[in-house]
Amino acid sequence: SSSLSPQDIRNTVGNIPMEWYQDFPHIGYDLDGKKIYKPIRNKDELDMFLEKMENPDYWRTVQDKMTGADIKLTDEQVELVQRLQKGQFGDVHFNPYEPAVDFFSHEVMIHPVTNRPADKRSFIPSLIEKEKVSKLVHAIKMGWIKPRKPRDDTPTYYDLWAHEDPNSILGRHKMHVPAPKMKLPGHEESYNPPPEYLLSEEEKLAWEQQEPAERRLNFVPQQHRCLRAVPAYPRFIHERFERCLDLYLCPRQRKMRVNVDPEDLIPKLPKPRDLQPFPTTQALIYRGHTSLVRCLSISPSGQWLVSGSDDCTVRFWEVSTARCMKTLPVGGVVKSVAWNPNPTICLVAICVEQSVLLVNPHLGDKLLCGATDQLLESYEPPEEERVQPVRWERAPQEQQARGVRLSIQHSKPVKQVTWHGKGDYLASVVADNSNMQVLIHQSSKRWSQNPFRRSKGQVQGVLFHPTRPYFFVATQRYVRVYNLLKQELTKKLMTNCKWVSSMAVHPGGDNIICGSYDSKLAWFDLDLSTRPYQLLRHHKRALRSVAFHRHYPLFASASDDGTVIVCHGMVYNDLLQNPLLVPVKVLKGHTITLDLGVLDVLFHPTQPWVFSSGADGTVRLYT
Repeated sequence: SSSLSPQDIRNTVGNIPMEWYQDFPHIGYDLDGKKIYKPIRNKDELDMFLEKMENPDYWRTVQDKMTGADIKLTDEQVELVQRLQKGQFGDVHFNPYEPAVDFFSHEVMIHPVTNRPADKRSFIPSLIEKEKVSKLVHAIKMGWIKPRKPRDDTPTYYDLWAHEDPNSILGRHKMHVPAPKMKLPGHEESYNPPPEYLLSEEEKLAWEQQEPAERRLNFVPQQHRCLRAVPAYPRFIHERFERCLDLYLCPRQRKMRVNVDPEDLIPKLPKPRDLQPFPTTQALIYRGHTSLVRCLSISPSGQWLVSGSDDCTVRFWEVSTARCMKTLPVGGVVKSVAWNPNPTICLVAICVEQSVLLVNPHLGDKLLCGATDQLLESYEPPEEERVQPVRWERAPQEQQARGVRLSIQHSKPVKQVTWHGKGDYLASVVADNSNMQVLIHQSSKRWSQNPFRRSKGQVQGVLFHPTRPYFFVATQRYVRVYNLLKQELTKKLMTNCKWVSSMAVHPGGDNIICGSYDSKLAWFDLDLSTRPYQLLRHHKRALRSVAFHRHYPLFASASDDGTVIVCHGMVYNDLLQNPLLVPVKVLKGHTITLDLGVLDVLFHPTQPWVFSSGADGTVRLYT
């Protein structure tokens, strides 16, 4: 290999398919067994194009498959290629038209060219053929082989109508629709029409200026002295022709009406009687508030009810007796109340103007209330002060006596508060359009954070998922589902409503309902789609609140028409079966005040009872 020039490195890989080396950097081995590396070929389309334009020898450059190098063909090689392409011989000096040498000459020879004696088989009849023939003869005698029938060349004709019933009506005759008759001529076509049918000069002018399609008459009525004086109608052939076109170019068809029983179109829903239990009758009225009752919440045990009103008070009621246990004046309109869902903590969050108050109502178990107070007292402030979007303050002495423990001061009015299922975190919504609308607070560490970097529209309400780390944020048109662990948007639900007012999550967590001010209720199946599984339009006016029951397959909606509609909403464990939604009861009782009806609705945690609060200043329990 040392004597070879460096350009001429012989590839000793042998006669094998070069595709085997497609994914390797080398293309074979030289005589020393060293790898021969492929020349670097990283030309893209643009380089190829530039080379094609600039390199005058581009057309005669080919790639050698064995070495992978580019080789420029010599003139002889190019000529060889061209000869082969034309179908000529490769060798220039080869003459395909050599003079033929006659092997058997015309001169008679003395000796034969071959003098081989003839075979024996050329003059003895074959035994094998004899056997085959005898077999065929036997088969013909036995009738196993039939002789071919002679072909009959006479053409065959069929009578198309031989099997036709003479009394039957053909399909096209049955569907025959006679052409509409032309309108018979009226008075205006008369040769001597009454004077009111004749056109005046202005009418004639207007008629001439109209498009032919817009004219009421397609001729001008004229008056003649007698029938003899009537000339030939100039547009006669034209009109006949148009009538013929109408007859054969306008297809006529009978429309088959489908007779559908309207009853069959209504889906078969089970009877409400089979879907019990659900609330049907008004049992108790909780009276005491002097203005509209905006919000309700119930203790996890179901023993106490809290209501917030525009009369600047929060009242605590005993559910079973409708007795008002406590009245807490808060000095402002109460927009939202939320009882902590954790049964081992006795705390209520109340939204008043720009603050959220955390109140220990001191109802029920004394030990529980004491433990809650101890939990709040045991807070150790951190070493260094952290920057927070809100201020946590201890309540002043006279409010401490009433049960108010902490207040979270926001920069703008707060319109909603909701707890996480574990009872440590709570979220609040501020009436503001910036990215500070939604805040999440941790009560044990007294620490607040703003989860969103930028605002996605005006937030109507927020909810925590009952079991998984999801957070629902309802804006006017959409409901966004965020994953709090991954800190990302998981889903964006299109509500098909103009303005969402409220939402509730099914305790299973896979379905949510949204109420809207355009009197629609949207049920979403989160596994199914981002659009509503069903839109219910049962209410006549705006929906103010919606709620799910924690254990029973019930959900309720409260509206400004003064009613609460309770629906049966069965969610099946079988993923293939869609939820069954059946309205079962309309609960009336609230009187409409100031054009507002029922403002909040809430289910009892264990019983199939529903509470509603209205603009008439009452809270009602239906059982």
